Amino acid sequence: MSEIRKIENFAAPELDVYARLSEPQLLHYYEPQPGLFLAESPRVIERALDAGYEPVSFLAGSAELAANEALFAHCPDAPVYTAETKVLEQLTGFALTRGMLCAMHRRTLPAMEEICRNARRVAILENVLNPTNVGAIFRSAAALGIDAVLLTSGCSNPLYRRAIRVSMGNVFQVPWTVLPGGSYWPEQGIAALQELGFYTVAMALKEDSVPMDDPSLKTHEKLAILLGTEGDGLASDTIAETDATVLIPMTHGVDSLNVAAASAVAFWELAGSVGTGDYGIKIGSEIDFRDAYFDASLFEFTNFEIPSDTSAAYIPLCFGTAG
Repeated sequence: MSEIRKIENFAAPELDVYARLSEPQLLHYYEPQPGLFLAESPRVIERALDAGYEPVSFLAGSAELAANEALFAHCPDAPVYTAETKVLEQLTGFALTRGMLCAMHRRTLPAMEEICRNARRVAILENVLNPTNVGAIFRSAAALGIDAVLLTSGCSNPLYRRAIRVSMGNVFQVPWTVLPGGSYWPEQGIAALQELGFYTVAMALKEDSVPMDDPSLKTHEKLAILLGTEGDGLASDTIAETDATVLIPMTHGVDSLNVAAASAVAFWELAGSVGTGDYGIKIGSEIDFRDAYFDASLFEFTNFEIPSDTSAAYIPLCFGTAG
C-alpha cells in the first residue's frame, strides 16, 4: 500500500511536479533521459499503469482515498500526497478531474520502423500545436483502427496532461513516436514510410485532390494519412512529397474542418475496417463515461442504450447540454 502523506507545506520540493513545473519542464526533467508527465483521473492513471508506465507519486483529494485503495495497493513505492480537494486546486491552479493526479516516468520512444513494421494504417501529425487536438486525434485513432501515430517534432506532446485527458488515456494504447527534427521532415520521413510500403496521402485542398470516398484508396495494403497544423494545414513541401492528396467532400460552402474532426472522418473512411488494431467498442462490453471529457464542458451523456437486437456496429447516443 502506498504511504499516505498529508500535505502541510505547499513549498515542499516533492510537490514541485504538481505545483511549480510546466509541461516542457516535466518533459525535460531528466534530460537527456526521458522525463515525467502527469496523468489525471483514476481511470486514465489505471490505463497508464496497465501500459507499463511507472508512477513516481500521487496527488489525491482526501475524499478519493478510500475509493482508490486498490489502485494505491498496486503502487507501494509511490507516496500519496493528500489534502482537501479545494486545497489541491489552490496548489495546482486547476480543478482535478475526479480528484487525482499521478506523476509518472516517461519511456524512451520507439523508432518509427519499430511501430510501423506490422502496421497497415498510420497517421502522421505535422506540427499540430494544440494538446486538445492531439488528444482528440489519439482517441479517434484508437477507436477507428489506426495502428500507429507519428508526430513531427513541432507537435504538442501526447503526454501533456490535457492531451492525455482528452484522449481518455488512449495515448497509452496506440503506439506512437516523435520523428527526428531538423531536415529529416518531410523528405526523409516520407521516403522512409514509402520504403516501408506505405502509400502516403496528404489531407489537403488542391485541384487534383481525390475525394476521400474514392474506392481506389482502400485498395492499398498500407496507407499513411498525413494531417497538418491548425489553420495552415500541411506545408506545401510535405504535400509535394506524398503520393496523393485527399479531401473530405463537404457541402454548404464549407471547405475545411478542425484537424481533430477531420482526423475522425479520415480514420473512419480509410482505416475503420482495415487497421490491425482492435480498439473499438464492442456490443455488450462495459462502457464507463465517468471521465468523459468535452472541451469547455459543453455536453454530457444523457441516454446510452444498445438495443438487444442491434447487429450493426452503430451505437445510438443522445446528447444534452450540461445545464
